[in-house]
Amino acid sequence: MTNTALSPHQIAEKLPSIPEWSLVKDGKAIQRKLRVKGFAKAVYASNLAIFLADQINHHPDIQLGWGYCTVTFTTHDTGGLTALDFEAAQRFDAMYAPTDAHG
Repeated sequence: MTNTALSPHQIAEKLPSIPEWSLVKDGKAIQRKLRVKGFAKAVYASNLAIFLADQINHHPDIQLGWGYCTVTFTTHDTGGLTALDFEAAQRFDAMYAPTDAHG
């Protein structure tokens, strides 16, 4: 996997593979906003993102509070999105999916 920034066209091609994620306004990051019940579940979602980050050595920005957790991936070294960001989003979705139904 290379650390090369993706072009806007490449990003547009990859976005359908992560339907729960959206492109941030500047086009340099992808973000998933999770709505959960209570603070503890927001922390659990955050912990899941942190666990994944340690596994793949790619660390997201995380915001959380009562009822929400927002996970944002970008590759700071390239100043934009790389294939690793999309891989990280897909892996997060696969890990989060079993608990997603519990809100």
